[in-house]
Amino acid sequence: MKHNKVALGLIFCLFFLWAISSNLLPTMIRQLMKTCELNTFEASFTESAYWLAYFVCPIPIAMFMRRYSYRVGIITGLLIAAMGGLLFFPAAMVKSYGVYLCIFFIIATGMCFLETAANPYVTVLGDAHTAPRRLNLAQSFNGLGAFISAMFLSKLVLSGNDFTRDTLPADYLGGWDAYIQTETDSMKLPYLLLASALILVALILVWVKLPKVGDEEQEAKGKLIDFSALRKPHLCWGVIAQFFYNGGQTAVNSLFLVYCCTYAGIDEDTATTFFGLYMLAFLVGRWIGTLLMGRFKPEHMLTVYALANVVLCVVIMVFGGYVGLYAMLAVSFFMSIIYPTQFSLAIDGLGEQTKSGSAFLVMAIVGNACVPQFTAFIMHHNAQVYQIAYIVPLVCFVACAVYGMMYRKLNPTE
Repeated sequence: MKHNKVALGLIFCLFFLWAISSNLLPTMIRQLMKTCELNTFEASFTESAYWLAYFVCPIPIAMFMRRYSYRVGIITGLLIAAMGGLLFFPAAMVKSYGVYLCIFFIIATGMCFLETAANPYVTVLGDAHTAPRRLNLAQSFNGLGAFISAMFLSKLVLSGNDFTRDTLPADYLGGWDAYIQTETDSMKLPYLLLASALILVALILVWVKLPKVGDEEQEAKGKLIDFSALRKPHLCWGVIAQFFYNGGQTAVNSLFLVYCCTYAGIDEDTATTFFGLYMLAFLVGRWIGTLLMGRFKPEHMLTVYALANVVLCVVIMVFGGYVGLYAMLAVSFFMSIIYPTQFSLAIDGLGEQTKSGSAFLVMAIVGNACVPQFTAFIMHHNAQVYQIAYIVPLVCFVACAVYGMMYRKLNPTE
């Protein structure tokens, strides 16, 4: 039991770290619009490059971890992600959008190792009946990382200056090249801090052994990846629900600062403060959701929270502006439990197929690589009624609500 507590503590650190990584993306989208002179739609491919790794890598990673262990997979992921973070230093000299996209893919590959390992590891490291609640608790550290990334690290990157070649003051020291170099250099510090933390945790895990669980207690035999797991309806439909949820969540997250600064006319400093509050709402939602899950069935909470977000998306579409902005804060609160709840429900009862099921669920994060781009495309081409783009996340939350309502029929043994 003591070993389990130590293991959970280390795994909680992983949830925190990958939240820092993924929740820096909205800030980077806003910054790359300046440094690489991109429009909203072009900058949204930052998300595509990052989340595409979650589609390409999970099956090889699951095979790797089945061959070795969760621990080896986690250490490998930490080091790959750290390497990606350090690449921001040479990238600042090149200043190429294509180079940045490659770096984001490398960082995401490392984080994919962590997510493929950590989510199922938390669910099996204890009583199966409390797995959804335990995973929501672990994911609350994800919310903490998201809050720190949004409220504090974003301010290290965004200077508040938003010049174009035509609006740059004539007396700006060094001219346009100096301005772009300053804005580019501001992206390095957060990733240096992230890389340092990743390397530190990797070193700790080299010395601290995690307890073996489930099929790790025996020598790995049979298939390295088991596609037959998808024959289980609750997993198959869970993968579909995760695709829609991830796409909807990331559409709202990634365009938050763009919504504030480009369309709602809010300055960068105020926008990053709102972004911090947005992520704080997400963190509080995780904590409250974890407590409520001790009294209510996870699938029922999933349904209610998803339907709440459907209503809130309607509010954003109708009003836009500050009303839409405040509605987004509430959306963040109600999004908080959806991912871990769907994940734990989908892998329930998979046994030795858990790693394969986890890989398929992580692959569903590819929704992040296409849904936000569709949302950004609608927003960019309908600037006068930009808020109509939120019909896309609305549809995504409907899919999550349907999964919650159908779950008992999909998994009658539960």
